[in-house]
Parts: sequence; structure tokens; C-alpha cells
Amino acid sequence: MSRRLAEVATKVGVSEATVSRVLNEKPGVADATRQAVLTALDVLGYERPTQLRGVRARLVGLVVPELQNPIFPALAEVVGGALVQLGFTPVLCTRTAGGLTEAEYVTMLLDQQVSGVVFCGGLSSEEYGQLIGRGVPVVLLNAAVDYSEFSGSEITDKNLAGRHGFPHVSTDDEAAVEQAYSHLVALGHRTMGLLVGAADHAPSRRKAEAFARLHAQSSQPTSGRVAHALFSFEGGQAAAAELLTAGATALICGSDILALGAIRAARRMNLNVPDDISVIGFDDSAMMNFTDPPLTTLRQPIDAMARAAVTLLVNQIASGAPTPKELLHEPELVVRGSTGPLRSLAAAAQV
Repeated sequence: MSRRLAEVATKVGVSEATVSRVLNEKPGVADATRQAVLTALDVLGYERPTQLRGVRARLVGLVVPELQNPIFPALAEVVGGALVQLGFTPVLCTRTAGGLTEAEYVTMLLDQQVSGVVFCGGLSSEEYGQLIGRGVPVVLLNAAVDYSEFSGSEITDKNLAGRHGFPHVSTDDEAAVEQAYSHLVALGHRTMGLLVGAADHAPSRRKAEAFARLHAQSSQPTSGRVAHALFSFEGGQAAAAELLTAGATALICGSDILALGAIRAARRMNLNVPDDISVIGFDDSAMMNFTDPPLTTLRQPIDAMARAAVTLLVNQIASGAPTPKELLHEPELVVRGSTGPLRSLAAAAQV
């Protein structure tokens, strides 16, 4: 007990006597200090006294699927900073080899009585039902799954059985593909490839649907194929090789990492970017302006999206009522050196 008091007191910067007063619900402690002590208990992994376990900590779980893709650390940085400014303590949970799974993180966060959770990516139907069943405020950033398809059968509390959906904050995938497609058509490209994630990955599916619609509605005789890949450099390289072999002169990729893999595939086939092949990424991750060539990409509005997610979450925490709708943010096409005119048109222009 004395060790716990000492560690919490050091963490908060108060005396052990003050910590003791909080744990025993004694008067004479400021509300801010009382809350800081309870939060420190949670952060240090100590159980709260039984009489205090019903009080939610000002902890917010921030669950990201990985940190190798630069987009996730960028989102985590803004979300975490915005939460701290509002008096919450972010708890970063990321899946690593040999570490906790996302399901185990959800259980841990629920045990810690978190105030809410921000998910970057997705969660399973079981976790979805568990969170709704416990009434925990949740916001999804670029959700990987269309949760409107869930039946909610995992919810056992009949009082919550009619509550479905979490607020979503997403990049407008349809608008992203439209911008990329229009840019490539203007450069003279008519045979394009779309390189995205798995078919059941919601943002990838949206991109593929928009890609097919644009070809079907185009006044130009265009054609395109879709390739699915793991979101990795190697996955992009393998899938891009298939599209290039099929005759694509331009590739629209679902992430910057996939685009860099596509550029490697082109070079392995002795093709020059952008003279032979144009490549467009997605995210505008840090350093994309310094690749060779600098990557044309679709910039996600990270700051606006992350802050919108925090606002939606804090509003839920305050009111207890989520707004199950999706906020779509417009991406921005950033044109750099990896896209150029179709070689035949460029040659004709020089004649």
C-alpha cells in the first residue's frame, strides 16, 4: 500500500497524504487533484478502491493497427495532443508481433474504465458489440469495415439493443479517385490500374467502386483493372507488376507505401516514372516530397480529421449520446514528379 501511495504521489506531484485522502474519499482535496490521482492509478496499473470503480477515468484509448505506415503515427500525434489539451490522457494501443491483439486492448481499456476510445482502422463485430453494450463512447477514423452491416446480436443489454453505430471520420475516397482519375485523363492516360487493399477493406472497396463508375461514365474510351494487396512496400510492388504487365500506363494507389512499391516494380521492369508510367499515392506521408521522383499523391487532411474525431468523442462523453453519422473530409491532389503526360502525347508535342 505504501509503495502504491508513493508511486502515485510522485506521478501526480502531491503528498502521500493527499493520495490517501483521495483513495479514502476524504474531503479537502481539489477536484482537479482528485481526478489526477485517479488517472495516475489507472496509468500505473493499480486497481481503484471498490467505491471508486464506477467513476470513469479521464483516459482515452487510441487504438491503431500499426506504426510502420506513417499515416497512423501522424493521426495519433494530433489526436493525442488534442486530448491532452482538453484534460484527457491518451493511451496508445498498437498491435505488434507477439504483443496484445486489438480485442485484448479493448478488454484492457474497458477494465481501466476509459472515458472513450478512438479507433484508427477497424474492430471486429465482437468488439463492436462489446463496446456498444458497455456504452463506451467511440469514434472511428477511416474505418476499415462498414459497421452498418453488423446486426448488433452481440449486445446482451436489452436497454442498449437498439443502439447501433459509432460516429465516423473519413477521407472521401470517391472524391480522391475522381481527382486522381481526372488528373491522369488530362495527361492522356486511358489504361489505368487501381492498387488498393483487401476487397473487404471499406476504404478500398469505395475506391474500387468509384474507379469502376468513372470508367463506365467517361466520355473518353478508358479502361482499368483493380489489384488488391497488403498495405506494404512488398505488397505494392507485387500487385503493381501485375497491372503493368496488363498494360497500365498509370497507377492510382491506396497508400503512399503502395505507391513506392509500384515505383520499384516499374524500375524492375525497366520502365521510367513518369516517362513510361505515372504513379499516384494516397496520404501525403512525411518525406513524400523527397522521394525519387517526388510522389504525386492525395493528401489526407490529418489535422482536421483528427480534431473532428476528438470533438465527436468529447461531445459523446459529455452528453452520453453518439451521433452515428460519417463526416467525410475532402482530400487534396498534390501534383509532383511521379505523374506526367502519356509518352506518345509528349513525343507528339515535341514534333
